[in-house]
Amino acid sequence: MRLARDTINQHVVRAQYAVRGELAVKSEEYRARLKDGDTNLPFDQVISANIGNPQQLDQKPITFFRQVLSLLENPELLKKEDVLINGLGYKTDVIERAKWLLKQVGSVGAYSASAGAPAIKESIAAFLERRDGFPADPSKIYLSTGASSGVNTLLHVICADKKSGIMIPIPQYPLYSATLSLLDAQAVPYYLDESKAWGTSFETIKAAYEKGKADGLDVRCIVIINPGNPTGASLSEEDVRSVIDFAQQENLVIMADEVYQTNVFIGQFHSFKGVLRKLQKENPGKYDGVELASLHSISKGMVGECGHRGGYFELVGFDPEVEAQIYKFVSIMLCAPVIGQCLVELMVNPPRPGEPSYELYSQEYSGIHEGLRERASALHKAFSQMEGVQCAEPQGAMYLFPTVQLPAKAHEAAAAEKRTADEFYCLKLLEATGVCVVPGSGFGQEEGSLHFRTTFLAPGTEWVAGIVKFHKEFMDKYR
Repeated sequence: MRLARDTINQHVVRAQYAVRGELAVKSEEYRARLKDGDTNLPFDQVISANIGNPQQLDQKPITFFRQVLSLLENPELLKKEDVLINGLGYKTDVIERAKWLLKQVGSVGAYSASAGAPAIKESIAAFLERRDGFPADPSKIYLSTGASSGVNTLLHVICADKKSGIMIPIPQYPLYSATLSLLDAQAVPYYLDESKAWGTSFETIKAAYEKGKADGLDVRCIVIINPGNPTGASLSEEDVRSVIDFAQQENLVIMADEVYQTNVFIGQFHSFKGVLRKLQKENPGKYDGVELASLHSISKGMVGECGHRGGYFELVGFDPEVEAQIYKFVSIMLCAPVIGQCLVELMVNPPRPGEPSYELYSQEYSGIHEGLRERASALHKAFSQMEGVQCAEPQGAMYLFPTVQLPAKAHEAAAAEKRTADEFYCLKLLEATGVCVVPGSGFGQEEGSLHFRTTFLAPGTEWVAGIVKFHKEFMDKYR
């Protein structure tokens, strides 16, 4: 029998992943046509605003990181230190870090220990202590192939059967719903409040949890994405405390997806680990049983090294026997890419004031941060001028998630093509401008509402003007 769509694993068939779905495929076809010299398209470039892929959109790699990596990949260069320093502009701390990492990992072409190179785990633990003001245990840290593989590992272990329920925010990054589909486990949605800058509340989470229980599910875990994807929201300490309170009350594992922790424009980032440790200090004994898994990645922030696939997760409060099973699961996967592990070390332990590479590192890092803030502001300003579009002020992450109200005729035209209205709008936007965004239906949204998610990674603002022009013409056409 040959394989057919109806005979393969139906959990795979049912899984959906909109950020790399039909619109993304179509945008790549347009990109290929432009590359081949096609002049029949109404645009001369494709803007992939559908996915947080900074270096595809011309974000420059951090020099210190790439210089160290070059020496890790080709250690023979270390025999020519004078050429590196005098001819290629490498600083002495670049050479020292490369030597230190090579001493720890041997060769980046070799496997590491299953959970990651011990010295890199120690470096992450030191970073977490600096960030939160509380010690971290390197043995509770697991290097992963980006944060996504960490999510995959944790959900595989947490979900026991088709009655296992995982609370996920709506809107959410579709990695979570897709992975739950693959595992034949159940998503228990809790809605974020758009009127409160996409925040959450104890009451909302409680109602969603109780509905999940009423539906016969064994609700085991709550996922929080902070700063948010696709919303860009940055949670207050009060919101973080309320989630921990609820998790403590109902014995839920907290999975804190914190990959955008350095992408904060308003207020400050509050880590779940830091707030949990504060609560444990303030209320001795009460929060000791809380299980927390927090994740981070080199793909986002100012690093943007998506293709190097590096990340980690830290476990707090897990039973040692469960940890042993998590270790076994990551062992089956062998180990995270060692070059990615090294980049994680550079991310958590960058050049410090007074070190030779610090000035350039600081200049590049702050330049990327300010560029993101400026483009987020320009895009937000454009949306505020567009008819029927409302958008919360950008707080963090790499995304805006505006609401769009479309005329009845647009809904009718979408229905005629068997599409949702937001999908229809995003498709027409791509066809007219070359800008690829993702319809809100790909992330989940309140019934009756329409959104789309766009990154603000692409350089320049000409493409923003293209969206404004398209929107006016679209509204006029379907008014």
